[in-house]
Amino acid sequence: MAEHQQQPGQQSRAQQVVRATTAVTAGGSFLILSGLILAATVIALTIATPLFVIFSPILVPAVITVALIFTGFLASGGFGVAALTVLSWIYRYLTGKHPPGADQLDHARLKLASKAREIKDRAEQFGQQHISGTQAS
Repeated sequence: MAEHQQQPGQQSRAQQVVRATTAVTAGGSFLILSGLILAATVIALTIATPLFVIFSPILVPAVITVALIFTGFLASGGFGVAALTVLSWIYRYLTGKHPPGADQLDHARLKLASKAREIKDRAEQFGQQHISGTQAS
């Protein structure tokens, strides 16, 4: 029996037909399914719209209240996570574990202390000049 060898990258005609048939079947099925979902959505909205109009004086404030409560819980949780993260960073910084950003904080602290000393020295010089200028007059 002579075996037919294919070159890499080439497919037999039968494989191409099977792939095309599978793709057409799957695509058609999904197209029909999406059409059915669209029809069901339109029917549901047609039935639900009068109910929404009738119950809107109750539903609108209820939805607003639920949204505000959900937003409050979400914000509270977010602030809690942020606080825990900051406290964890401070703990690591104080215990000497060198968290990210510690170098920048140390540099800013040293720069601020240097400026404070410089301003203090200038104020002392100004005070001495002012006192000596007053006594000379």
